[in-house]
Amino acid sequence: MGRTSDSRERIVRASARLFLSRSYGAVSVDELCAAAEVRKGSFYHFFPSKAELAKAVIDLHTDALVARLRANSGSGPAQRLRGVADAVGAIQSRFEEKFGRIVGCPFGNLAAELSTVDEGLRDRLASAFGRWEREFAELCHRAREAGALRDGVDPDRLAHSMLALAQGQILLAKVGGLSSASVSQALRDLIDVHLREGAV
Repeated sequence: MGRTSDSRERIVRASARLFLSRSYGAVSVDELCAAAEVRKGSFYHFFPSKAELAKAVIDLHTDALVARLRANSGSGPAQRLRGVADAVGAIQSRFEEKFGRIVGCPFGNLAAELSTVDEGLRDRLASAFGRWEREFAELCHRAREAGALRDGVDPDRLAHSMLALAQGQILLAKVGGLSSASVSQALRDLIDVHLREGAV
């Protein structure tokens, strides 16, 4: 069994993998403990319930997504906005390499499975989606301020459309056997149609 000092992190990371590769409902606490190499008592020391663990998994994925978006190194506002497509595609590509297929969006998967049965998890997922959308909106507003967006484009509506398209395209890729490249291309197409020609 592993050290207590890193037990919580190992539980969260092992659970994140298993929730993606199988699903929240398909994995028992015993299986989560075995994957994390911790005793069941350690699990309940950190998490009073499996639902509380799921919240920690949501937070882990949210932080990773935001970090990936903020690492975007585009030199201009339009390039940084296009970088959203690359960032989301790269995350899906990493999942594809790890699991051998598109396994979906961690937030979307949990929302489909749990949002109608656990209000606390629904609220945490809504917060995660909201944070994702705010990151998009900040980039959209910067693009508008720099004159990179076409006339009449509402940055907040564009950010919401980007989030909705990303979720839909990831779901279609998951059920249709499409590649992670299809996700990034669809997002890039949406972004490009809202940018002025030649915007950088």
